[in-house]
Amino acid sequence: MYALLLADNSDEAAVLSLVLQRAGMTVAMAKEARHALETWQDRPTDLILLALSNMAPLDQVQLVRAEAQAPLIIVVNAAHEDLHYSLLELGADLVVVRPFSARLLIAQTRALLRRAGSVPLFSLPTLSLAGLTLDPATRTVEVRGRSSKRLTHLEFRLLYTLMINRGQVLPVDTIVERVWGYSGRGDRELVRGLISRLRAKVEADPRNPSYILTLPGVGYSFRQTNDR
Repeated sequence: MYALLLADNSDEAAVLSLVLQRAGMTVAMAKEARHALETWQDRPTDLILLALSNMAPLDQVQLVRAEAQAPLIIVVNAAHEDLHYSLLELGADLVVVRPFSARLLIAQTRALLRRAGSVPLFSLPTLSLAGLTLDPATRTVEVRGRSSKRLTHLEFRLLYTLMINRGQVLPVDTIVERVWGYSGRGDRELVRGLISRLRAKVEADPRNPSYILTLPGVGYSFRQTNDR
């Protein structure tokens, strides 16, 4: 299993890396969040741990959730009830307050990983609709004979969700819950950005989409097979 550790304090990073290793994970470390997430999208990531002092906690969680749906732990200096609540609503799975117990964090990480187990992609069926084929085993999409394109984890989850619910308009809150894996008030910009990136890979003209349709003010849908 693989973990991405984002930490800008070298001493704390060393402790957290050891925690993740003791929890049974291979660890990659970075000090800067945005670049690390952009370059990490196609790599296997089973957990992300945030321990950045140069970004506000809420901004850290929003940044990660825009790119990844892996279980997320964030380490903060203090977490009054409102902040703790907001971090969980935005998509954090565990909020850890400094100073923390390394022994307890190892156990919490193991418990989080046990509960985060999901159906492996290779066991999901290939979907083919209206000339578009989505292959979960390779996480690729092919449209009407064009060369296949590899999807990020979030792009795959979004397209798979839309395809298995074809013809249904899914509200933003529902998409957030099914793609990112947490409930709460949906972030429209988060979803809109992911929709835009996915359309760039599957639509001949992303500005005039044929597959991923928008119902303004309501949500998004994958067109019915017998549509244009």
